[in-house]
Amino acid sequence: MNKSVTLIPARKRMGSTEQEEEKPKLKVAAYCRVSTDSDEQATSYETQVEHYTSFIKKNPDWEFAGVFADDGISGCNTKKRNEFNRMISECLTGNIDMIVTKSISRFARNTLDCLKYIRQLKEKNIPVFFEKENINTMDTKGEVLLTIMASLAQQESQSLSQNVKLGLQYRYQNGQVQVNHNRFLGYTKDEEGHLIIEPTEAEIVKRIYREYRQGSSLKQIGESLESDGILTAAGKPTWRAETLKKILQNEKYIGNTLLQKTYTVDFLTKKRVKNNGIVPQYYVTDDHEAIIPRDLYNNLSESLSQYIQGFLVPFLLKSPTFLPKILGKPIEKCTTLRSYL
Repeated sequence: MNKSVTLIPARKRMGSTEQEEEKPKLKVAAYCRVSTDSDEQATSYETQVEHYTSFIKKNPDWEFAGVFADDGISGCNTKKRNEFNRMISECLTGNIDMIVTKSISRFARNTLDCLKYIRQLKEKNIPVFFEKENINTMDTKGEVLLTIMASLAQQESQSLSQNVKLGLQYRYQNGQVQVNHNRFLGYTKDEEGHLIIEPTEAEIVKRIYREYRQGSSLKQIGESLESDGILTAAGKPTWRAETLKKILQNEKYIGNTLLQKTYTVDFLTKKRVKNNGIVPQYYVTDDHEAIIPRDLYNNLSESLSQYIQGFLVPFLLKSPTFLPKILGKPIEKCTTLRSYL
């Protein structure tokens, strides 16, 4: 039996009656960061946010998944970069398919952190595109280039940290004082950055010195301030004995300043420790207007030191269970007696 095949031609159609299958759009987010709070850097921060919002929205294959931005945060580690950590969390929960950022140094200057998150995202098939270096982490050559560039970024950060240290040393040697006044009771800053007296807060400082001179204990002074509803420099209602002791021993209240009380031990973690003579210190006299007379400060400071060394320390060593009652601080949080005093 012979087979026969008959061709049935397709019918001509005007236009297309079939809808093309739509590809899901990539949910793309951007990450921006600047390292300081200066006006110049703030402008850079705003520019980055505006640029990447426009950059993502104009791509028809992308869906805008937001801009994550850390303002005034160092890139040396990710612990304090809240927006960065929130972005990574969004990626891992499936809300972001791709990240776009300006450069490797904006993403992370710590090689280990950089590679850790890149690999974590790659496991979820989430690429990171670095615009400046033109690197896509999902490319075969991406990780090799990334390792090299991240290492260079870390070296750059270390070099920058060293330059900052040298700059600070130069300013210290010239008696140029830089003090964070946001939580400094009694002072604020003028337009040129010099310390000036804040009258209302200065009266609180004078009151603390006056009550201590009249024989009140640190605990009694704290209770007196709390009963009058006076807040600390940090805006808290509770006055700790440790806070009051620091006020009574702060040389800035007589117009002087001791520079480099602490120093940075690790440029990556930014960990600072008390300077016990490891690096030089600089004592600047008559730097700003005093709140407390110098003779009163010297007498009270000496009296406080004698009280701590001559009575309080021996007493507490004999009666350690009484320690929390005096300072209101849980004993289990103390590693040494010095941390109380």
